[in-house]
Amino acid sequence: MKNLEKFSDEDLARLLAEGNVSAFDELYNRYWDKLYNSAAKRVTEPEIAEEIVQDLFTSLWLNRAKLSIRTTFSSYVYSSVKYLVFNHYQKESVRKAYQESVVHQLVHLDNSTENHIAYNDLSRSIEKGVETLPSKCRSVFELSRKEFKNNKEIAALLGISEKTVENHLTKALRNLRFNLKDVISISVIFINFFI
Repeated sequence: MKNLEKFSDEDLARLLAEGNVSAFDELYNRYWDKLYNSAAKRVTEPEIAEEIVQDLFTSLWLNRAKLSIRTTFSSYVYSSVKYLVFNHYQKESVRKAYQESVVHQLVHLDNSTENHIAYNDLSRSIEKGVETLPSKCRSVFELSRKEFKNNKEIAALLGISEKTVENHLTKALRNLRFNLKDVISISVIFINFFI
């Protein structure tokens, strides 16, 4: 075709719909800079503006046969750029929300791991403390706290009075509190810091 520069946008759009590459090239040359400037005003990075305009022209070419423009070509492409910018920000918003969610989950996992380590350290310290108790006191404590027996059951099992069971438990807890006061303080501070 001769001198397409004199054709109107609408005539070029009709030729584009028929698959005319020269008509596409003419529209591309007429609108590339204008559409780029329009997109660049709305996005932060020039590369994104470029990508948006490139996506628009790619879509125009790929969908040329079913192209249905009900307004002027100019209005159509400027509206398309606005839509693509909006779509870009929507995708960015979803991406950021996803990243924040992943970071939150990782932080939560990190905290739970650290809390788990602190709990295990505290459990080991308690076990060491229990091992240092006198044998009868340790037996009473383990029956109470590990096997969940009540004072009456412990008294029957060990052949001692309930009052003696209470005395052994009181002594065991006092010793453990005294021996573990530093570990418990550090664990509480550690857990509270990460919660």
